[in-house]
Amino acid sequence: MKLIILDHYSQASEWAAKYIRNRIIQFNPGPEKYFTLGLPTGSTPLGCYKKLIEYYKNGDLSFKYVKTFNMDEYVGLPRDHPESYHSFMWNNFFKHIDIHPENTHILDGNAVDLQAECDAFEEKIKAAGGIELFVGGIGPDGHIAFNEPGSSLVSRTRVKTLAMDTILANARFFDGELTKVPTMALTVGVGTVMDAREVMILITGAHKAFALYKAIEEGVNHMWTVSAFQQHPCTVFVCDEDATLELKVKTVKYFKGLMLVHNKLVDPLYSIKEKETEKSQSSKKPYSD
Repeated sequence: MKLIILDHYSQASEWAAKYIRNRIIQFNPGPEKYFTLGLPTGSTPLGCYKKLIEYYKNGDLSFKYVKTFNMDEYVGLPRDHPESYHSFMWNNFFKHIDIHPENTHILDGNAVDLQAECDAFEEKIKAAGGIELFVGGIGPDGHIAFNEPGSSLVSRTRVKTLAMDTILANARFFDGELTKVPTMALTVGVGTVMDAREVMILITGAHKAFALYKAIEEGVNHMWTVSAFQQHPCTVFVCDEDATLELKVKTVKYFKGLMLVHNKLVDPLYSIKEKETEKSQSSKKPYSD
């Protein structure tokens, strides 16, 4: 497990975006080999998405051969509702990059048979070869996706009733009116995310500090579902300084001492421009008389 600690939210967002960029480019995706990326919604990943859009617009990164699978979606909220996760992803990310719409996968919270929709989502992930990198965020109570406290740590994609803390936290997106906030959602399970070959969890802000403490310093506990990722063979937690406020000083010092090593994951920062240059040079005919 790696814990990446940056000073501010913007730096944490940029580090995460650089990591995703390097992973995609090093994977060298193509028509026969897509990079599969799990994605979250919410305010935390917005800074990361903005940097990824910037990389695309600068010609350093392409999503042409990337398939995405989103973590969750509200039940009963129209797809074109401004607060649906379909709308969130298209407005904040997808419409700004070169990803093909058929390669984006978001659960349908208005499906006639919700559990069948969840089962089909799991099958789509399998058909894509599994998730290469699953990016996630957490709530103040340590839930990942909508795996609320008490969720099974081997759970799969399913229908979930939202906890009151989650409804209260999300009310700000619905004009502060609790009655407008959906009470149910479709969500990938903890086990679904654990199946990914790599998981990166973004945790920023002092209001997430206790959840980070539970995730890093205490044991695995289904009341704090993010803690399950202690047992994943390749987990990267990316946080800002504020999120470390509940951690022991020696814990913070230990992980900060590893930053010189961990920063090698994003430095050098790769670009598809370099790949294209390599291809053009290798395609040139060798000199002959």
